[in-house]
Amino acid sequence: MIFTETKLKGAFVIEVQKIQDERGFFGRSWCANEMKEHGLNAEVRQANTSLSKQKGTLRGMHFQRDPYQETKLIRCTHGKIYDVIIDLRPRSETYRQWFGVELSRDNYKMLYVPEDFAHGFITLEDDSEVTYLVTQFYTPGAEGGIRWNDPLFAIDWPAEPVVISEKDGAHPDYKD
Repeated sequence: MIFTETKLKGAFVIEVQKIQDERGFFGRSWCANEMKEHGLNAEVRQANTSLSKQKGTLRGMHFQRDPYQETKLIRCTHGKIYDVIIDLRPRSETYRQWFGVELSRDNYKMLYVPEDFAHGFITLEDDSEVTYLVTQFYTPGAEGGIRWNDPLFAIDWPAEPVVISEKDGAHPDYKD
């Protein structure tokens, strides 16, 4: 696995290191030991999958409140998404900054999202499937969200959403 830290401290783009031969390739997409060697949380408790049928589907921006914060490892296993995270750690040097990366079936990139980050994505192709490895069990009463186009963050989305759930469309602007 190839680890590249993003401009947001503690968030990483992780690529599958491919060992190729005439059959195709083999690569590791998860290794607790490698995660720990990079100081990352490797305590996966849940794996989730989402399928978005239509290009332009927006999901986010989601987070879990204290004490149920989640660390996530996101991978697009079919299709293509633009994945976005926002640093919500008040003591962080990158507080309120965002980072976005294209994840696709073809590029084998993953995004490591630390605790106390908001996360969301927009699909860039129909039938985009996303897998999440999560370090915390989902706790409905602890979920939170931020409006996807909150002017405080000025996220540069590559497209306007065509599909957004009522719940995600009703998220408020961020407040400290």
